[in-house]
Amino acid sequence: MAEESPKRRKANFNEAETEVLIEQVLKHEQLLFAAGPGRASPGQKRRVWELIRHKVNPVAACPRDVEDLKKRWRDLKRRDRSKLCRLSQGCGPPGPAAALGLLLAPEELPPAA
Repeated sequence: MAEESPKRRKANFNEAETEVLIEQVLKHEQLLFAAGPGRASPGQKRRVWELIRHKVNPVAACPRDVEDLKKRWRDLKRRDRSKLCRLSQGCGPPGPAAALGLLLAPEELPPAA
């Protein structure tokens, strides 16, 4: 029986990959995350994630697949929420605009209600 080599992990996302991922996900946010009767089908979402993958891979340190991108997006949102929680000391669930507050430039943020 042949000895299998241990699975090597992929390189961390670099800054350019992260920027392209954020830019593209925010551009297609309505299609990817909308709820209700007007939401996109799973096939449409898969095509959008493939489009994002084709935009990220030219600047990637190593080839990324859709699951890598989805996981990175979830991690960015989670990290952003925990930063907001520490800053506000409220630690309650942030609103939808606040969830991406630290990912956006100040001029891109919606006005506070």
